[in-house]
Amino acid sequence: MKQRMDKIASDDVNFATRQYTLMLDQVGRKGKVNNPRTIDKLGRLVCVPIDDWCSGFFAGDLWEMYKLTGDKQWADQAKRFTENLDSIQYLTWHHDVGFMIGSSYLNGYRINPSKAYKKVIVQTAKSLSTRFRKGAGVIQSWNVDRGWQSKRGWTCPVIIDNMMNLELLFEATKLSGDSTYWKVATSHADATLKNHFREDGSCYHVIDYNPNTGEVLHKHTAQGYAHESV
Repeated sequence: MKQRMDKIASDDVNFATRQYTLMLDQVGRKGKVNNPRTIDKLGRLVCVPIDDWCSGFFAGDLWEMYKLTGDKQWADQAKRFTENLDSIQYLTWHHDVGFMIGSSYLNGYRINPSKAYKKVIVQTAKSLSTRFRKGAGVIQSWNVDRGWQSKRGWTCPVIIDNMMNLELLFEATKLSGDSTYWKVATSHADATLKNHFREDGSCYHVIDYNPNTGEVLHKHTAQGYAHESV
């Protein structure tokens, strides 16, 4: 059984190596950095700007390829794609910096700790913390003064996905010794546990809060079938 599982793992790594080699050929190994996200209906590669919530994923995948293979070429490319995202550390207008910097800089720091990466991680946590609404004890996910979010009648929407950003806050407290980030993260998690889940264990996508009092104004979905669907 162990030999069989080892072969499955080895085959998967070899497949991933081939696929990511092809992806690097598509996005470019030198020069301008492109952040791949998906393909369109015609099979064409779609890349995104650095402020897109998916921008850090490819860099994170490259760090994982380096961990799996030990091949330095993956580390070199991971650094290149990661460091292109440097300015995200100052982004404050949405909550997805945990995906963006967590996937890229945090993965990179865990493999090859550096003061420069540590600084970016802590600054990103500081930027994310500006979205903390003390009265409600939550990190606001989306702004509601623009785009489709402004048409839903929300005041302080928090999506369940936001839990994925808390890891960055916990790590920032570890790296800096500043418990502010830990406190923000635990407050948000406690409010999510209290308000996002139904009795059967399923959860709402969006909880809309009064940011001053913490009152739940709406229990909605943004992308699901219906507000009460899973």
